[in-house]
Amino acid sequence: MFRRALIVLAALLPGIAWAATNPNIVLITLDSTRADRMGFLGAKRPTPSLDALAKQSIVFERAYAQAPLTVVSHATILSGTYPQTAKVTEFGAALAPTVPYLPDLLHARGYHTGAFVGSIALDPGNGLAPGFDHGFDVYDAGLHPPQEGESRYHSVARRGAEVVARANAWLARQQAPFFLWVHLADPHAPYGGSYDQGIAAADAAVGKLVAGLRARKLYDDAVIIVTADHGESLGAHGEDTHGIFLYDETIRVPLLVKLPQNQMSAKRVAGRVRLVDVAPTALELAGVAVPPAMQGQSLLRIAKTNADQPVYSRSDFPQRGFGWSGLESWRAGRYLYIRAPKPELYDLTADPGATKNLAQTSKATLDTIAAQLDAFDQRFSGGKSGGPELTSSEMQKLASLGYVGLQKSGGAGTAATGTDPKDVIATANKVQAALLAIDGGEPDKAVSALQPLVAVQPGMYLAQYALGVGYASQQQYGKAVEHLHKAVELQPDSAWANYEMGAALLKTGDFKTAAVHLEIATSRLPECSEAHALLAQAYEHMGRSQDAKRERDKAGPSKSGSSKR
Repeated sequence: MFRRALIVLAALLPGIAWAATNPNIVLITLDSTRADRMGFLGAKRPTPSLDALAKQSIVFERAYAQAPLTVVSHATILSGTYPQTAKVTEFGAALAPTVPYLPDLLHARGYHTGAFVGSIALDPGNGLAPGFDHGFDVYDAGLHPPQEGESRYHSVARRGAEVVARANAWLARQQAPFFLWVHLADPHAPYGGSYDQGIAAADAAVGKLVAGLRARKLYDDAVIIVTADHGESLGAHGEDTHGIFLYDETIRVPLLVKLPQNQMSAKRVAGRVRLVDVAPTALELAGVAVPPAMQGQSLLRIAKTNADQPVYSRSDFPQRGFGWSGLESWRAGRYLYIRAPKPELYDLTADPGATKNLAQTSKATLDTIAAQLDAFDQRFSGGKSGGPELTSSEMQKLASLGYVGLQKSGGAGTAATGTDPKDVIATANKVQAALLAIDGGEPDKAVSALQPLVAVQPGMYLAQYALGVGYASQQQYGKAVEHLHKAVELQPDSAWANYEMGAALLKTGDFKTAAVHLEIATSRLPECSEAHALLAQAYEHMGRSQDAKRERDKAGPSKSGSSKR
């Protein structure tokens, strides 16, 4: 099979002779990194380490994410599938076990596998990226929600230099072949200075990883892939950070592929490519058959033809987080089409900043591109993104606790209905700033910002959830329960709303009700040791000793009886 794959690849790319079978593969993902901040893509400020690597790599000048969110986008990168197939969300929905997964596939072919991530968002042990550690021998995260006054880099994030130091230590113990994934979170808000300083820190960390590979004589024959999960708006179109909009500021990302012995070095590919293409590329380079379930294609084939790929992206975050319309986009030819309650069409050749909406004046073009998006969506008709819905038994238990109007809530559909996020982006900015304040150990700041928002707009899940977490961080558990109750009512299948509700109820002494919420949370976050530890506490207080022991065993010795809040 491997020999056949090489023959096929050689036919597609004449003149390339692979230096070794089963090459070592290094995947580097940069958080929140815009393409236009890379020196090798024309930025005024150089990115020395990445610029040097680009000279020995294939540079894909127009690469695009399929979602402007860390967990959803990494699922696409590592599975080679679109968000509708991976069904991952930022709210604790696990990677579907039926989805092909790059680490699993390489591990099955004898690769040693290690992941070193710098963000709690990608920490399966905290339930934020359940299933992501499948196929990894080592998954180095170990982050935690902040204690009061605890800084970001001592709780929810790790500086790139430390992430790379851990990765280099792992490399020193490895034998070939290996697959190493390193995630660098330095550019993610809050930036700890400026956004450009975060980019510089990530670039320096890449340099240290490359130096580590060179020192061990692993660099020359390695495959190195560098990309970003998404970009950052930085105020463009009114969005402060990312997660809502699908313009180039958050969707266009850097992408480099260094081949063994620097083959095809410095080749520039102008055709559009997608992050869904990364996993199939890695498998092809490893000589592993690409599963039919993967929905991308090899970047090497695209590099040969320089063909322009249409690009699909989506964000369910406005719908799941705020109750607004979800968004979808389609990039084809010179146009960007965004499906929203108020549709958008931009000629990116004439208007690269997407400032002049042509939807009302170019109806024929709009209809043509909208039809292309419709045809793409038909591939996923009937499917839902998002986690498993509540069972009938779980719904009944919640109803018995006084929850009213509960509905089984899947992911956002493709119909652009309801509130257009363009009209309410200022509200999203405030809620996301409050969440960052909580992550930064400043719950007081978050609570004061959120109180007036939920008073006027009580139907926003994410605002109610964040306010509940903020109050819990202040040890105001009665108020926390009030807002978390509303969050669960708005999204009963939210693993995190149920987890936080259970944790707050434990503090109030309502152990029976806490157990109901924690049972829902643990069923959706099976790898979250803290959730199991809290459920064990609830069972112990209820006199259910055997059930408590079972949950303590799942939590592990370091978590038994502990609580982060």
